Amino acid sequence: MRFLKVLIWLLLGGLVAGFVIYNGDERVSIHLWGGLIADFSLPLLLILVFLAGLLPPVIAYQTLRWRMRQRFASLERALADLRAVNQPPAEPAVLSPEPSLTAEPQQ
Repeated sequence: MRFLKVLIWLLLGGLVAGFVIYNGDERVSIHLWGGLIADFSLPLLLILVFLAGLLPPVIAYQTLRWRMRQRFASLERALADLRAVNQPPAEPAVLSPEPSLTAEPQQ
C-alpha cells in the first residue's frame, strides 16, 4: 500500500513538473484595482489557485477528525467509568486456617 502512495505522489509530481516545464515561459497579466497589473507565471498562478481551493477543505476535514477523536475519547472514558461503577464487588477470598506445627498428634 505504501508503494502505491509513493507511486501516485511521484506521478503527480511528474505531471506538475511537466506542466511547469512546458508552460514555464507563459506569462499571465492580471488587472488589479487602481490600474495595477500583476504579471505571473502561468504554472505558479495555477498551482497557487489550486492550493487556495484545496487547503480550506483539508483544514476543515482535519478539524473534524480531531473533534471526533476528542469526542470518542471522552465517550470511552465515560464508558469505562460506568463499567467500573456497575461491576459487582469482588468477593473476599476466604483463607482456610493452616494446621499448626505444634498440634497434638491424633490417636
